[in-house]
Amino acid sequence: MTATIIDGKAFAARVREKAGKQVAILKEKHDLTPGLAVVLVGEDPASEVYVRNKGKATIEAGMKSEEIHLEATATQEEVLAVVQRLNADPTIHGILVQLPLPKQVDEMAVLDAIDPMKDVDGFHVINTGRQAVGLPSMVPCTPLGCLMMLKDTLGDLSGMNAVVVGRSNIVGKPMASLLLSENCTVTIAHSRTRDLPAVCQSADILVAAVGRPEMIRGDWVKPGATVIDVGINRIPKEDGKTRLVGDVSFTEAVEVAGAITPVPGGVGPMTIACLLANTVTAACRQAGISEPEV
Repeated sequence: MTATIIDGKAFAARVREKAGKQVAILKEKHDLTPGLAVVLVGEDPASEVYVRNKGKATIEAGMKSEEIHLEATATQEEVLAVVQRLNADPTIHGILVQLPLPKQVDEMAVLDAIDPMKDVDGFHVINTGRQAVGLPSMVPCTPLGCLMMLKDTLGDLSGMNAVVVGRSNIVGKPMASLLLSENCTVTIAHSRTRDLPAVCQSADILVAAVGRPEMIRGDWVKPGATVIDVGINRIPKEDGKTRLVGDVSFTEAVEVAGAITPVPGGVGPMTIACLLANTVTAACRQAGISEPEV
């Protein structure tokens, strides 16, 4: 068996196109331009590239984009002051603080200072709590993108056994909650799980989000399972350069799985696409209108 490759780049392009069409309708019918602000503290090269890509995608979708760069020495009070200004700005509907933050800044304090209605990353405790009990919330972008690809690939997920490897607040826990809401039977596996290969082998849906390169081997995958690889790990090549790999051994798993996301080109592009979708959702909720159908 050779698995179907889930093309995250193409799927993300469709999500971004839909967001752009929704923005055009909101401008025309409601004089509403969704606005996204991204706050970057310090000069981490990977974060700078990510923020730049977010800004570019936001503008391409017809939204307002604001980028705020603070020095790496910025105090917690300075970061909080920026968040409070954005909370009060009616032209900004989504706020994203790029993680990680410098040591002197308390990440949870900053995330909890964001207006939950503008929390397009879905990390605020109010949003995580509302999602956990099945109420409308802002959903973290990466798990949301994973769920969208799963439903596009498999249709109805009801009754499927899903295993999420990784228990982070950013991916693992919200991913499990989303799968539960789709009536899957969900197991969260982690570093203390006994006989992890056997647990993975039980999965109709296997989501890997542990941050360990190629940890999940091909013989851990149930034949025909759908594998979503959230991992992005940079490993050295023989020529001294590096390459990106996921948390799953792709060359092994592709021979066993029914469908699988590649790295790169799988989950990654969906994160920014879902950020745009979340910003449209946030703008509509704050204006008290329904998201336009396209």
